[in-house]
Amino acid sequence: MTPAHPGLTLPEELLLLALDPQRGKPYCRNRFLEYGMAGAVLAELEFQGRITEQLGRIRVIDPLSPQDPLLAQVLGSLPAPDRGSFAGGVSAKRWIRRTGRHVEELCLDHLVDRAVLRRETHRFLGLLPYHRHPAAAPDLPAAVRERFTAARTAGFPDRRSRTLAALVSAIGLSSAVAQGGWRARSEMRDLVRQEWTAHVVHRNVRQDKANRSGGSAGGSGGSGDVDGD
Repeated sequence: MTPAHPGLTLPEELLLLALDPQRGKPYCRNRFLEYGMAGAVLAELEFQGRITEQLGRIRVIDPLSPQDPLLAQVLGSLPAPDRGSFAGGVSAKRWIRRTGRHVEELCLDHLVDRAVLRRETHRFLGLLPYHRHPAAAPDLPAAVRERFTAARTAGFPDRRSRTLAALVSAIGLSSAVAQGGWRARSEMRDLVRQEWTAHVVHRNVRQDKANRSGGSAGGSGGSGDVDGD
């Protein structure tokens, strides 16, 4: 599956799937979305042959800067190729946990600059500012969703579509974006185990849920829950 738009990277596609195009609010917990964005940018770098994953660690194999500014900035922040050192690279789980918010902010800024999203500033209780990011035009988010649905109907026939579906499931978006009921969600949940980026994202999500729930089984409830372990 090629990108829904030639200028969209995998993290941007995930972000457009995750945001309500009218309200600009994520369909899942924003912290989970941050993890998903970090996982998606790693997946995009892997597709381009820039990084690889070994024993749970991210290793740069081609430090040549990509054309996309977000990918270039992320790649530049990773440790340089380590000449085969066993301890080289950086922990994928730790990197996703530490970097997710920054990656999401970079991606939002990029899409606002390109007039794909609008930025609206609101204030909680009239005091604390926060942002929403509705679509500047509904056609692009709709195209992303249509292509996602077509890929699901075809059984996610290629690596890119499987990775996107796995990330969607890992952060709890399946119910919001996938047609096909429990069978579709089950298929996507199985992909989480197969795609390393989604699996690491899901591990961070599960850690947050365990920390938050303590003795209770509930998370935030609703669409924010992960679709399965």
